[in-house]
Order: sequence, then C-alpha cells, then structure tokens
Amino acid sequence: MKIAILGTGLVGQSLAGRLEALGHDVTIGTRDPEVTGARSTPGQWGTPSFSDWHAGHPRVRLATFAAAAGPADLIINATAGGASLGALSAAGAENLAGKVVLDVANPLDFSRGFPPSLSVANTDSLAEQIQRAFPTAKVVKSLNSMNCTVMVNPAGLPGEHLVFLCGDDAAAKQTVAALLEELGWAQAAIFDLGELTAARGMEMILPLWLSISQKLGTYEFNFAIARR
Repeated sequence: MKIAILGTGLVGQSLAGRLEALGHDVTIGTRDPEVTGARSTPGQWGTPSFSDWHAGHPRVRLATFAAAAGPADLIINATAGGASLGALSAAGAENLAGKVVLDVANPLDFSRGFPPSLSVANTDSLAEQIQRAFPTAKVVKSLNSMNCTVMVNPAGLPGEHLVFLCGDDAAAKQTVAALLEELGWAQAAIFDLGELTAARGMEMILPLWLSISQKLGTYEFNFAIARR
C-alpha cells in the first residue's frame, strides 16, 4: 500500500520506519523537504536528528505534504495537533478526497507550559474538525492514546492491552484495523468505539495519560479494560 505520513517527528518516524519494514511504500510529508532533510539537530526528546534517522531509512521518501498525499492510498496525520488542519490543507483537499485519513494526533496546547491543556474538548475533537474541513475524506481516529513505541510494537508490553478506534465509515475502519493487525495488534485488542464522536473521549484521555507517565516515570504503558 502507498502510505503518506504527514509529520516528521518521533511519531511519524516510528510509524514510517515500521510500515516501510512491513513492505509498504512510505512517503513522509513535510512543509519544506529540503529544510527537513538537512535537519541535523537532535529531536526534542533526545531522539536522532531527522537527517540521521532518514539515513537509516533510505527507502522512505521525503516530499511536500501535497506530493506525499497525492499518490497515497492511505494518509496518516502524525503532525502536532495545533498544526494538523494546516498540514492537511497544504496536502490538498483533492488529495484527501475519498481516502482513509488515519488521525493519530492530539490537540495538545502547550502555550501555558506543561502540563498542556486541550485546544478542543467535550463537545468536539480534532478528528471531527478534520472531518468537517475535509468532508470527502474518511477520517478514522486511532493510536493516539499511547507512546509511539507501543503503537508499532504492542508485544513490547506484557499482558493484554487495547488500541481504540472510531470513525463514521465502516470500510475505512476495517482498512485501519487491518493496518493495526500488521503492526502487531491482535483483533481482540482493537476496541471499536463506534462513530467519530468517540474521538472526543479518546483525545481527552491524554491529560490522564500524561499524569500516569509522570507517576510511572515512563511512557511505556497502555490501557486495558477489566470486565466480567
């Protein structure tokens, strides 16, 4: 499958590297490929610079948002939540039309420092904003409630844990579910929450996720549901 990943940060890099290793044709989209490709400073979280990462993944192409999205069969939004609508607009509505857009971003607002607040919550979500802005796209929300290492290697955590999923198009959700299985998620671990409005709760869990990470001193954890 031809996959465009919008966003060059740690999440975008993690997904791109894993999906390329699984045999997909992956292009990372960015605003300015020349500037991004030359970036030699380490990432915010001590990760390698993009140029170093890209040198280790030469089959992953780097292109503008529009050039990445145009030929793609599926588009993954891995940009920062505050930049998502702008990045998708730069990708072009015509390049999103009829395609599955997997939104893994979160509307975190760091304008007042850490911990961040949410720029949208309760009665709306980033995923719904994306769907309204691009009504012919098929937006599916998933993978936003965990660290990127867990996204691409769920077996790295012991025990049973879940990946949430929601969206208004049943076929699009099936496409994303199949991709999740490729990443190592068992069918029983893919928890379909229903329509895209469920993205509100999926995004609002992030403040709790951040509090847990501070308490545990690690990002290597995930959620499970205990039930009778």
